[in-house]
Amino acid sequence: MQLPEKITLCEVGLRDGLQNEKSLLSTEQKLQLARKVIAAGCRVVELGSFVSPRAVPQMADTDALFAALAGDPGVELRALIANAKGVERAAACGCKKVKLNVSASRAHNLANLNRTPEESIAGFRDCTALAAERGIEASGSISMPFGSPWEREIPVSQVCGMIEAYLSVGVSEISLSDTSGMATPKQVYELMKTVQAQYPGVRWWLHFHNTRGAAMANILAAMEAGVTRFDASFAGLGGCPFVPGAAGNIATEDVVHLCEGMGVATGMDVRQCLAIAGEVQALVGHGTDSCLLRAGCAADLLRELPEGQKRARDCNRTEP
Repeated sequence: MQLPEKITLCEVGLRDGLQNEKSLLSTEQKLQLARKVIAAGCRVVELGSFVSPRAVPQMADTDALFAALAGDPGVELRALIANAKGVERAAACGCKKVKLNVSASRAHNLANLNRTPEESIAGFRDCTALAAERGIEASGSISMPFGSPWEREIPVSQVCGMIEAYLSVGVSEISLSDTSGMATPKQVYELMKTVQAQYPGVRWWLHFHNTRGAAMANILAAMEAGVTRFDASFAGLGGCPFVPGAAGNIATEDVVHLCEGMGVATGMDVRQCLAIAGEVQALVGHGTDSCLLRAGCAADLLRELPEGQKRARDCNRTEP
């Protein structure tokens, strides 16, 4: 396998994870989680979103989180926005990075943002211009590039149209988000090879939901295609209320653990990530889609074996 020496993970649990939870965490609980994520080695964190508190009450304190945490030069803190008002809120609390979103699926964009893709794109220029004026970097994301429950297949040309819309308003960091969980490794590999060749100036991020258990395989396929930036969520929290059967994001601790086993550096401490995931699961009060929370680190298996089983295993490994 042709794997990179290192990758960068963005922790999205505080936004994409918690926004899907019925229980509301306090601002202090979120701050503690954010600080622990940063202490574990994460250098890109999506703290929340600047959207209507009435529509998404889980994100009502995003301003307070940025006011408390902004200023660390070694950590990029970013937030999702829906319009220019989000840029103004970002500027007021010290947020230096915002992310726009459009869906490659027309039906999903209407459900998720209450506007057509064309209407979303029309608003990008005002948002990016205001962000530049306020000294804020703007990135973009595209939901459903690998398939939609409504249209099923999304043509590559349609995805490229969204990419070019971002480029036309000065956005050159783009995330492709498998919100529907329909992506397959071959599809991920081929699309990423295509868009990287066609748009060499873009900084790519990939965001995989583990709806059908393929998220880790998709990350590996993307790595083989040369992608080195991925979103992940502590304890595997997440989902989308507009997607039938939606599940959470790939768990941060699972990605860090796999990469550690393959010699791919993430800069993150897997045991700290596992501890955070356990705390998150307790806070939300239900089980989550985290393999590591179920099984623990592979390196712990030997120390948990009884001495007799260890000797038997070692004998079985002995060459004749």
